[in-house]
Amino acid sequence: MLYELFDWLEKTYQFPGASAMAFISTRTGLAAVTSLLISLFIGKKIIRWLSNMQLKEVVREDIGLDHQTKQGTPTMGGVIILLATLIPTLLFVRMDSIYGWLIFFVMLALGLVGFIDDYIKVVKKDKSGLAGRFKIAGQVSVGLILGAVLYFHPDFELVNTLSTVPFAKDLNIDYAFFGEQWAWVIYLPVAVFIITAVSNATNLTDGLDGLAAGISGICGLVFAIFAYVSGRVDFTGFLDIIYLPGAGELTIFCAALVGGCMGFLWYNTNPASVFMGDTGSLALGGAFGALGLMLHKELLLPFVCGVFFFETVSVIMQTTYFRYTKKKYGEGRRIFLMAPIHHHFEKKGWSEQKIVVRFWIITVLMALISLLTLKFR
Repeated sequence: MLYELFDWLEKTYQFPGASAMAFISTRTGLAAVTSLLISLFIGKKIIRWLSNMQLKEVVREDIGLDHQTKQGTPTMGGVIILLATLIPTLLFVRMDSIYGWLIFFVMLALGLVGFIDDYIKVVKKDKSGLAGRFKIAGQVSVGLILGAVLYFHPDFELVNTLSTVPFAKDLNIDYAFFGEQWAWVIYLPVAVFIITAVSNATNLTDGLDGLAAGISGICGLVFAIFAYVSGRVDFTGFLDIIYLPGAGELTIFCAALVGGCMGFLWYNTNPASVFMGDTGSLALGGAFGALGLMLHKELLLPFVCGVFFFETVSVIMQTTYFRYTKKKYGEGRRIFLMAPIHHHFEKKGWSEQKIVVRFWIITVLMALISLLTLKFR
C-alpha cells in the first residue's frame, strides 16, 4: 500500500526520499519496526481486554503442579501476532504481489480457525474446543486453495512442479514424474499435508512460556533470508538455486512475523502474561508451511522447523507405542514420561526456562544448517 503511495509521490512530485520505498530492504526494516511496535503497544491493550473479558487459559491437570499456577492467564494472544504481522504486510508489501496476498490469506484463514477453537474453549467452556474434523477441514481447505493457486496460476507455471533437494546441487524433485498432466494430483495432496502437518506441529509445541514464539521468530528470520535470495536473479545465479521473480516480497512478511513474535515474547516470556493459543500457533505454523511451498523448500521444513518436527514425532512415537503395547500386553507403555517431548523434560525435573532456552539453541543450530544448504551442496 505504501509502496504504491510513495511511488506515486516520487513520479508525480519528485517527493524527496520517496524512491527509497522501492527497495525491499527499506520496506523490510520498516515492517519489522512497525510490527514490533504494534505488538508492544497494542499488545498491552489486547491483554488487558482479554483479561477483562475473562478469556483465560484452562490448564490440563495431568501436566504438573508448576503449570497450575498458569491457570487464569489470558489466552488467545495470537491475535497480537496476527495484527502485528498482517498490518505491516498490508502496508509494505506491493499490492500486485501474488506472494503477498497468498501468505496473507493463509495466516489469516488459519488464525481464524484457531480463534474459533480458542473461543469454544474459553468462552463456551468446552475444553475439547473445535471438533477435530472441522479443524482438519479448515486446514485442508487452506492447503487446497494455496496448492491450487501455486500450481495453476500463470505466474508460477515455470517452476510449479519443482522442489529443492537440500545438500544436492542442480537437483530438484519434479512432481511431474508421472507426466505433466498428472503433476497436480501429487502436488495438491503434498500442499495439504504440509499446511496441516506444520500448523499442527506448531500447535503441539505451544506448551511452555515463550517456546513457540521464540522458535517462530528464528524460523521467520531463516525464511526471510531464503525469500530475499530467491527473489534476486544475481543471488540465485551465484548460489545456483531456483529464481522466483517477486518472491522477495515475502521477506517483508517474514520480517513482520519476526517483529510480531519478538514483541509478543515481551509478554509471553516466563512467567507469561498471555498465551498465544491456537489463534497464534495455527496461524504461525500455516505461514511456515506456506513459505516452504512458495519458496520450493518443502524438504527443508524439517530443518528450519526442526523443533516443531521433533515435537510431532515424539507424540506419534508415544501414541503408537502405547497402542501397540496395550494391544499386545494388555497394558499401554510409554517411551517418554509425557508427550510432546518438552513435557518429558519437565517430568525429568528441568526448569521451564532451561527447556525453552535449550530448544531455542537447537532451533538456531537447525537454522544455521538450513542456511548452509545454500552453499554446501
